[in-house]
Amino acid sequence: MRQRAEPRRRHCLPAVAAVLALALLLPLSARAALPREESVPGGVALVPLGAAAPAAVPPRAWLGEQPVLVTRRGGEWIAVVGLALDTQPGTHALRVQSPAEPAAALLAVADPATASGRASFTVRAKDYPAQRITLKDGSKVELSAEDLARATSEIAEIRLLQRHWRAADDTDLDFILPAQGRMSGRFGLRRFFNGEARAPHAGFDIAAARGSPVRANAQGIVLASGDYFFNGRTVFVDHGNGLLSVYCHLDRIDVRAGEAVAKGQRLGLVGMSGRATGPHLHWGVVLNGALVDPQLFVAARGHER
Repeated sequence: MRQRAEPRRRHCLPAVAAVLALALLLPLSARAALPREESVPGGVALVPLGAAAPAAVPPRAWLGEQPVLVTRRGGEWIAVVGLALDTQPGTHALRVQSPAEPAAALLAVADPATASGRASFTVRAKDYPAQRITLKDGSKVELSAEDLARATSEIAEIRLLQRHWRAADDTDLDFILPAQGRMSGRFGLRRFFNGEARAPHAGFDIAAARGSPVRANAQGIVLASGDYFFNGRTVFVDHGNGLLSVYCHLDRIDVRAGEAVAKGQRLGLVGMSGRATGPHLHWGVVLNGALVDPQLFVAARGHER
């Protein structure tokens, strides 16, 4: 017998705009490990920004209006740029502000249009395969008016969370897998539910037994948690500098918004809440507001792609 759904809950950190304003006053940095570069829609571009002297302040960079994570690789600054699945192939540019500008001006800058330079990079095309899924519960495909209104509101809420920015000097880019199990859904698949085209698969699925632990892939702060129509019980973890991880379809959530979590700490349990055909973890990674392939952050360990 299907268990009765728990009351819907939301736990979100307040004042996202205030956090963004504060972040503009602080330097950006990250630990030395970098994701594997794949400059395609849904991938990550590593864009050189110039020489990095010891103890120097990093430049700032924006893709459009969204701040971008900047870190040091050897003797140079690197912008680690997330590329959304709808990014068009071709030449793109970051707006870059040099720390050599007057300190007062640097602290006052809140508009990337005032940035002092540009750094170009190229995005290649990528053709993702198709995936066809049959759901017995057709109400998750053809939504009622009530469910459509709920889903639309939740999508707007999630998009706001994805644009969250918190400056940090300890962003860990060297991820561990958040669950043990079989890969059951690759990133970027063009999905068809009951024959109907839907949004591409913007995460990585790990099939595991219901109740298996789901762990933080890196240290961070829980940004939000909730029970969503499509994603089910979900946890958002903020790793700093525009890097977030998302854990969906959980059976149970064991953390709260605002809680600091360590790499490997249990966040909840694998389940099949929301729109799911079986127990699994849908793991998403957000970088400067773009959902990108999580495997790029663990590829250095030799995980199969």
